[in-house]
Amino acid sequence: MKSRWLSPLIYLVCSLVGIVSLLYPFFLPQGTTGAQPGLQRSADMPLMLTVLLGLALLVLVYEVQGQAMNTKLIALLGVLVAINAALRFLEVAIPGPGGFSPVFFLIVLTGYVYGARFGFLMGVLTLLVSAILTGGVGPWLPSQMFTAGWVGMSAAILRPLLLGLHLKGQGEEIWILAGFGAFWGMMYGVIMNLWTWPFIAGPADQYWEYGVGIWETVQRYASYYLLTSLVWDIVRASGNFLLILGFGMPTLRTLRRFKQRFTFIYKPTPSPVAQSNLSG
Repeated sequence: MKSRWLSPLIYLVCSLVGIVSLLYPFFLPQGTTGAQPGLQRSADMPLMLTVLLGLALLVLVYEVQGQAMNTKLIALLGVLVAINAALRFLEVAIPGPGGFSPVFFLIVLTGYVYGARFGFLMGVLTLLVSAILTGGVGPWLPSQMFTAGWVGMSAAILRPLLLGLHLKGQGEEIWILAGFGAFWGMMYGVIMNLWTWPFIAGPADQYWEYGVGIWETVQRYASYYLLTSLVWDIVRASGNFLLILGFGMPTLRTLRRFKQRFTFIYKPTPSPVAQSNLSG
């Protein structure tokens, strides 16, 4: 009974910490607007990163001891994180257009095949390892890790949906996954903008101001997003869509083959003597 609620509780705490880290500036006293986001957020980074890594380590230890993920799947997670981090290193070495990044391809597919827990860890650890490799460690990193984790975690929602519609292994499956990747290509930018937006000063109709109501805040953010980020995120969304559409099916087959091997439970065949005793 304890294992049923403890694991989901850990992931819930992870998500709540991420949400608080993104939204708390909106509840600070007046005077934060116009400050440099890097200076403001740099004070958060050690605490947020420590909490996130501590929770991720707790998750790994718990999953190895439980039944959700065996040691083989944990090893596979390490390999996939390394592959994804290398892809991001190539992205930095050879920059693509706009916000395009190949790392979401595996985050979405692994979350879909192996479940929300695996997907969350895939997103979090990919952004951490790739940031270390590319020198991208900064106050923005915890928010990137949380958001990438949510990408992988939410991909698991599609599995029961597509199974219920009998679309697993069908052509429609990959189109839906590609659309999901495109959706998160946009949402990643929408969420990550919140990391800096409360600290930026500018035209009143595009920037946050202390004491502004929720609806007006949404309107101002929408104006800011349309003018500064929409095209960038469309490129990321298009890249996710095309990568999953082009390479998704063979990757899904490979991931499912590994899943079958790593979750196979050996049941020995009874000896002839044992069978005769049972029949007797």
